[in-house]
Amino acid sequence: QVQLVESGGGLVQAGGSLRLSCTASGRTFSNYAMGWFRQAPGNEREFVAGINWSGGRTGYTDSVKGRFTISRDNAKNNMYLQMNSLKPEDTAVYYCAAGAFSTIVRVVASDYGYWGQGTQVTVSS
Repeated sequence: QVQLVESGGGLVQAGGSLRLSCTASGRTFSNYAMGWFRQAPGNEREFVAGINWSGGRTGYTDSVKGRFTISRDNAKNNMYLQMNSLKPEDTAVYYCAAGAFSTIVRVVASDYGYWGQGTQVTVSS
């Protein structure tokens, strides 16, 4: 089992920044690829960013490329999402996820076996 806890969400004005953190416990963190997903009311959960076990491979959905940066610190069992130039359409609950496919990045939510409880990000216009 892997337990995941997100933090760092909040209310920010458009153009502002937030840094989300995901802290893992349980199994060896570096055995897992990690991802960030988000879900807005009435919408399906969508892939935002992913990172492989070492941090050497990352992937982003087109709408956040150039604005968001995913990273991880295996020594601290943490993953991060630095979000800059936030837009109102980024408003959603953000979830971190862990998947037992350590070397690649996957974009489908059902490929990830472990999820956090989510943290709310609200961007005002």
